[in-house]
Amino acid sequence: MKKVFLLNGHQKYPFSEGKLNASLTEKAEHFFADNGFEIKKTTMEDRYTIHEEIEKFKWADLIFFQTPLNWMGVSWSFKKYIDEVFSMGMMGEMSEGDGRTRENPKMNYGLGGKLSGKYMMSVTANAPKEAFNNPNEKFFDGLSEDELLRPMHLNFKWFGFEPMPTFMAYGVMKNPEIANDFIRFNTHLKNHFLK
Repeated sequence: MKKVFLLNGHQKYPFSEGKLNASLTEKAEHFFADNGFEIKKTTMEDRYTIHEEIEKFKWADLIFFQTPLNWMGVSWSFKKYIDEVFSMGMMGEMSEGDGRTRENPKMNYGLGGKLSGKYMMSVTANAPKEAFNNPNEKFFDGLSEDELLRPMHLNFKWFGFEPMPTFMAYGVMKNPEIANDFIRFNTHLKNHFLK
């Protein structure tokens, strides 16, 4: 049986209650349960203990991370989680420090991960799909979605996890296509977990 750890990184704001991120997390949970996965989960705004969160990462074969794109990164609540949980995890339970040794302090930075498995990010963004991968759109200057999310990819790589294709829902506030997003999301999960 596969083991999946679901993380909902949304942080509530008066203009963004997190319903779409909660719905996508719930749809992922139903998908994984229906396909025989064992599930543990954490929502950023719920209480958690650092030790229990580290144990969830050690337990999981797959990390499924749902997040809004907040100021070109993750929410403050998930950044806080990273600072608390990942920082303690690098003290020997999830990685051996930063991967370097005193004998060779200039090599292997970030390669001390002790975990294995895969991760998938699912992201909600107000940016339109057309803002990415397009050098004519001057804000991102041709950046792809995953290039923008590179810091999160590196965070998971730090502990030894390998990436799976990212899902993104676009234009969620200014031009939402939620029904279509749900269809695309279900197809995305099927394509990557039912092969």
